[in-house]
Amino acid sequence: MGNAILTTDIPEAKPVSRGKVRDIYAIGDKLLIVATDRISAFDVVLPSAIPHKGAVLTALSLFWFEFLGDVENHLITADVTQYPEPFARYTEQLEDRSMLVGRAEAIPIECVARGYLSGSGWKEYRASGDVCGIKLPAGLKESDKLPEPIFTPATKEQTGHDINISEAAMAGIIGQELTSELRDLTLSIYSRAASYADERGIIIADTKFEFGKLDDTVILIDEALTPDSSRFWPRDSYVPGRPQQSFDKQYVRDYLETLDWDKTPPGPYLPEDVVSNTSKKYLEAYRRLTGRELVLNSANQTPNKASR
Repeated sequence: MGNAILTTDIPEAKPVSRGKVRDIYAIGDKLLIVATDRISAFDVVLPSAIPHKGAVLTALSLFWFEFLGDVENHLITADVTQYPEPFARYTEQLEDRSMLVGRAEAIPIECVARGYLSGSGWKEYRASGDVCGIKLPAGLKESDKLPEPIFTPATKEQTGHDINISEAAMAGIIGQELTSELRDLTLSIYSRAASYADERGIIIADTKFEFGKLDDTVILIDEALTPDSSRFWPRDSYVPGRPQQSFDKQYVRDYLETLDWDKTPPGPYLPEDVVSNTSKKYLEAYRRLTGRELVLNSANQTPNKASR
């Protein structure tokens, strides 16, 4: 399966943040974002790496940034040779999995679009009949397609789960004008991406975006429409009324649910077949969405070729 990277090590620089997946370095008014092969489940980072995961997250984000050409984003370059020193010298760690981006002021809201009823939205609906204050029709089943996509923001928590909030609560945090702008932008991006993905045989059930401000302009930051930030379902096996097969890490969550584990750190190691199958799911998502194989420049990575 090739080598995988759980953490980056740049002796001349310390990351300003190590998240569940990404190591982030500050370079003046820029950031270097490195997508590792870490995987988390139930808010616990697992000790096993998923080969090629970081490369898929980066390549898909680059694909969507280009696809959404009129939506401004924070990308400067993903060409390691163009990185400032000392980072340009660490090709093996950074190539295929990193982006140099503008350092925006992050807006403290997760902007979520839902086209289908799943996850925390399904749990809310079962309990109250609405999702984030939006009243939905009675009698919906799990995984049902919604009458129209809805905007369901959430807080960005440093630890634990993000908390779903209403649009009104979001406006209380960042103001109504910015809330309306982000709602409209989120639903527009989701609708465009979902329509494209449907043609490629993938349902984007829901997705979350992060936005920031750079020079007073709202821009798309972080990642975009990846298996980590979205629910990708194969359209040909979609049947409402139950959980769906997916190209995201739900496969790992389902395995972990079979264990006698209390979902607190430390997380268990994943068996080799779960690691391998998860890697294949990420690669397949990339192949279906882009219509091409993931070609890696790094000498230490050779992805399995998905069948055409």
